[in-house]
Amino acid sequence: MGQLRVEKVQELIKQEISKIILSEIKDPRVGFVTVTQVEVTGDLLSAKIYVSLMGSDEEKADTWKGLQSSLGYMRAEIGKRIRMRLTPTLSLHLDDSLNYSAHIQELLLKIKEEESKQ
Repeated sequence: MGQLRVEKVQELIKQEISKIILSEIKDPRVGFVTVTQVEVTGDLLSAKIYVSLMGSDEEKADTWKGLQSSLGYMRAEIGKRIRMRLTPTLSLHLDDSLNYSAHIQELLLKIKEEESKQ
């Protein structure tokens, strides 16, 4: 499959999944979720959805369970919204890049403070 088509499908799935999570999933367990990236295989048969979760550890665990339970609904909605021969199989993956960047920022601030004290 052409790389341009794969990239377009990835972006479209990312937008649609974000809309679905934001406005259509009625599960009270689902809290603050950000879809950070979608990776679709070259044959367009599977898609990895990377999400970032905010909140306490308990809230994150509840949100993760809620998202996992709504994967079937999300796949059905993607099938309705995107005209493709086959709807990709969706899988959720946790994206820790936001937490990692916050940790790096914190370390840089500590280094800056230590340098200013000397």
